[in-house]
Amino acid sequence: MNPKRILVVGAGHVGLYAALRLSKKLSSREAEVIVVDPQPHMTYQPFLPEAAAGNISPRHSVVPLRRELRRCKVVAGTVTRVEHDRKVATVQPIVGPAREIAYDHVIVAPGSVSRTLPIPGLHEQGIGFKTIGEAIYLRNHVLDRLDVAAVTPDPEVRRSALTFTFVGGGYAGIEALAEMEDMARDALRYYPELEPEDMRWVLVEATNRVLPEVDRDMGAYTVQQLLKRNMDIRLDTRLESCVDGVVKLSDGDSFRSDTIVWTAGVKPSPMLDATDFPRDERRRVTCIPTLQVVDGDQVIEGAWSAGDCAAVPDLTKEPGNFCSPSAQHAVRQAARMADNIAAVIRGREPVNYKHKHAGSVASLGLHKGVAQVYGIKMTGWPAWFMHRTYHMSRIPSFNRKVRVVVDWSLAFFLKREVVALGQLHDPREEFVEASQPVGAPRV
Repeated sequence: MNPKRILVVGAGHVGLYAALRLSKKLSSREAEVIVVDPQPHMTYQPFLPEAAAGNISPRHSVVPLRRELRRCKVVAGTVTRVEHDRKVATVQPIVGPAREIAYDHVIVAPGSVSRTLPIPGLHEQGIGFKTIGEAIYLRNHVLDRLDVAAVTPDPEVRRSALTFTFVGGGYAGIEALAEMEDMARDALRYYPELEPEDMRWVLVEATNRVLPEVDRDMGAYTVQQLLKRNMDIRLDTRLESCVDGVVKLSDGDSFRSDTIVWTAGVKPSPMLDATDFPRDERRRVTCIPTLQVVDGDQVIEGAWSAGDCAAVPDLTKEPGNFCSPSAQHAVRQAARMADNIAAVIRGREPVNYKHKHAGSVASLGLHKGVAQVYGIKMTGWPAWFMHRTYHMSRIPSFNRKVRVVVDWSLAFFLKREVVALGQLHDPREEFVEASQPVGAPRV
């Protein structure tokens, strides 16, 4: 029997976990697993706030694909088209011409991208928070703004440099805001020119609550804790413009801010537009609980999807509800999908995915957090400890678990690193200037 070829599009939470499980469950005689992703690593996104704040090394929040997927074939490139009628995907490698890869089963898991709105100035001024590059950039940018504020004699420049605006009150926005404020407050001990009161941290949320994944009282507790840290929380407020760094809000307020972080939701990857798979009104791939792609009532053989880009019915709720785009669902869906693919290859029936959302945990900075797990609510240090314990257990590979624990352990004895490495974002600038031919105009 010729081995079945399984093509995995995307190596995020779903792609990595599914490929890893398939490579363990199926022998090389049964299947060949090919993973295509333009990045050489999977980013464990729940650790992005801690990586940005310097609590863990950025390298330890990513998982190298080739190290973990040794029994899979990893292709560094981008899937530009999927024609499932022919069961062929077009892949554009990092270098070289595009080529077609035929498959028997395809896992469509390109994940999601930031869901932006046509707000004037957002494209030019905004900073996202979905990749490790964005997390490192935000950390360097915040520390750079402290340097600017410490040396400028202009009070307007200082005020703008020390105003940090975050748009979106979900987990990404709240954790990014809380962790970055915590880091900046720590850094101020090295800036005698600045006081904590000089900083202004603003959260803009269009709805009337934060952390919609937890009960309202836990969201209210989170707001109270942020207010105690003198943060400016704007609920029922929208960002209307940020042209040239001038933030204009729907409540009529306006102020300058050098830092505008956009965390207001996600949408399915635009890569799905280059496929022939059916989509729902939110542009997600339509699936049934077995994680097979469907067109109406017709199952599309050999096509599977899960995670942020898939509309997977939530069997623990009333009909019409779908699984939320969370890492918790993505990891569990990946395991069920891998088992179902293995079952189909071996001639057995797939099983429905059914998982009741266990709850949520969030960090609000060092030793501060909020958690709601199986109906049990915790705040402060216990919630922060649960947040760390849970995510340490979920990040793939023993190697990464050890490195993260070592980072956290060292933090108990050593002070947090608060140095900006801004040259990472333009490393050739100094060399280009130094290597200018004599007499050539400066660029």
